[in-house]
Amino acid sequence: MRTKRYSHAIAALLLTLTLFFTGCAKAALTASADKSFEAFTEELFRQDVASSTLSLHYTLENPKNYDIEEVPITFGSFEVDETASLAALENCQSALEKFPYNALSEKNRITYDVLSSHIDTAMEGTPYALYYEPMNSVTGIQAQLPVLLAEYTFTCEEDVRTYLDLIATMPDYFHSLIAFERRKSEAGLFMNSDNADSIIDQCQAFLSMGEDNYLLSTFEERLGEVPHLSHSACISYVKRNKELLSLAVLPAYQALVSALKELRETGCNTKGLCYFPKGKEYYAYLIGHDTGSSRTVLELDALIQSQMASDLLDMQTVVNRNPAIADKEAVPFDTKPEHILENLKDDITPAFPEPAKVETTVKYVPDALEEYLSPAFYLIPAIDNTSENVIYINRGQEATDINLFTTIAHEGYPGHLYQTTYFANTDPNPVRSILNFEGYTEGWATYAEMCSYYLSPLDKPSATLLQKNSSLILGMYAAADIGIHYHGWDLDKTSQYFKNYGIENEKTIREIYELIIADPGNYLKYYIGYVEFLELKKEAIRQEGADFSQKEFHKKVLEIGPAPFSILRKYLLS
Repeated sequence: MRTKRYSHAIAALLLTLTLFFTGCAKAALTASADKSFEAFTEELFRQDVASSTLSLHYTLENPKNYDIEEVPITFGSFEVDETASLAALENCQSALEKFPYNALSEKNRITYDVLSSHIDTAMEGTPYALYYEPMNSVTGIQAQLPVLLAEYTFTCEEDVRTYLDLIATMPDYFHSLIAFERRKSEAGLFMNSDNADSIIDQCQAFLSMGEDNYLLSTFEERLGEVPHLSHSACISYVKRNKELLSLAVLPAYQALVSALKELRETGCNTKGLCYFPKGKEYYAYLIGHDTGSSRTVLELDALIQSQMASDLLDMQTVVNRNPAIADKEAVPFDTKPEHILENLKDDITPAFPEPAKVETTVKYVPDALEEYLSPAFYLIPAIDNTSENVIYINRGQEATDINLFTTIAHEGYPGHLYQTTYFANTDPNPVRSILNFEGYTEGWATYAEMCSYYLSPLDKPSATLLQKNSSLILGMYAAADIGIHYHGWDLDKTSQYFKNYGIENEKTIREIYELIIADPGNYLKYYIGYVEFLELKKEAIRQEGADFSQKEFHKKVLEIGPAPFSILRKYLLS
């Protein structure tokens, strides 16, 4: 998974650009179409990225190069105003439509299409603002925020002061989050008590670190990287950071724990989204938003079943042709993540274009958070410096040799790191960096993960069997997601579904069920995105025949960049 650049608000775009839109629309009449369009999108980018200190810091290493000077120090807010959000989005779409589409370069037409699609989807989602849940035990704000703070780089003394001023505002930010959760509770949309308990446990684990809290140790390490910082200033900053941990950060988490304990019993729905008022409609919107697929829920369900049937058939064929496959001796794997990364970087080039030249550091999730975070994640670099990258490995998540290998492929090469840095080297419009299309990004990484089985030390039959099995299991989770949230499966029906595929352990099934309840659509981002890439490849093969080149196909996908699949199809197959 990619750790997203930190988003400050629930509204999908901006709330403050009406005056600029008017000016840009007039400019379009007098300047070249491309130049005025790029000015418009660059201002969109500036306004959005400057509205949150974390977003600005993680997106840009040098904000002044983008004409971003004095900005407020804030995490943002969870205040919801559906009417204002919709009006701002309508203004944005109206301004966008004033640009002469056919006069734009192809690169700008892609940006136009992507931005227009993003705005349309955001407008569709405005009635569902309170259905959004910013907290879950894996990708929730309370889980990602400490890691993002620990990775907040200090390139100068001003960065240190900004960081300290920022963490001082955490009580206000968490107060906004709590107020949002109270509104959800009042609307009958609060999470169930099991989900609340899981988040409470995670917050309490963070609170229990005491003097061993990694926000103390990592702060001192980062201070050591600040040039020309005096010894006395260093001591002063260390003291201030420790004070703020006690006076702001920990009280914010404690307030969140107290609020969740108070609200936990108000979560009246212990089953899927379809049991909420308009929950079925929201789920249909959600998976369209999350997957980037234009297919209906039922069409996606059918696509999942088709792919699963294909995987099962392929598995049976491999076993029939290799009856002794289960008795093969295990092959040795290199278990050092850095070595796996380097080997994959070299091995992908026959089927993928040359990677960008970047450096990657492998870090490990702090012990106290191992239970709550993903097996691994890639931290997205600043768009003006993609040369330094970080992948986190969670040593608390048990991984076999092949699982570690494919996880590194998912996060590194040819997955997230590769896709992100390759696209960044095409000099994309900066506004593309604030438009999130997880069906593309997670789908690509899952596709890359599946490809990596054939780059491993495994022989071809074993690699095929394990890859198809991995695809099948993810397909089961995706099907269960639709079953639970759209068709209304309860735990018993979900249990029976998995037992049909030979998964009998009730504890395992319950854990899967609770994960899907807590994070609707999450598995679909990965699986539907992956299958949509397979479908695109099939269409390209049918269209190009003997001229089809896998390397060229991948190159086109990477150069178009994150987008809904309808837009990928438009530019890939034209």
